[in-house]
Amino acid sequence: MTTAFLSNSIKQLASTDPLHFVDKKRYSDRLRTVPIATGTLDAVISADGTVGGHPVVAGSMVFDFIGGSMGSVVGEKITRLIERAISKKAAVVIISSSSGARMMEGALSLMQMAKISAALARLDDLGLPFIPC
Repeated sequence: MTTAFLSNSIKQLASTDPLHFVDKKRYSDRLRTVPIATGTLDAVISADGTVGGHPVVAGSMVFDFIGGSMGSVVGEKITRLIERAISKKAAVVIISSSSGARMMEGALSLMQMAKISAALARLDDLGLPFIPC
């Protein structure tokens, strides 16, 4: 797959600690240290490219980033990925390895599934492929 660089605006999205969550460690501390260890600001990375000459927008979960869990930023990045595919009339490929919704963001993380599902419904309405792996 060939890739194109994404805009800095999506690359710079990073989670915050809206609930000031603490378990064994403060969530805000995790959000400072995990990006250094993983090299990414959150648990999903994406790229635009082609496969066999067909346009594809792909995303992959980063399990090393808090178990690949989905918080607000992951939901936003996946939704934007799908919206890019719609605008390019491209297929969507998602490589998933996630431990689920990120409890540290509470209901905000759970709402991401509805947002992603709505974007996928628009993709389906246009007859564009969605390939989950």
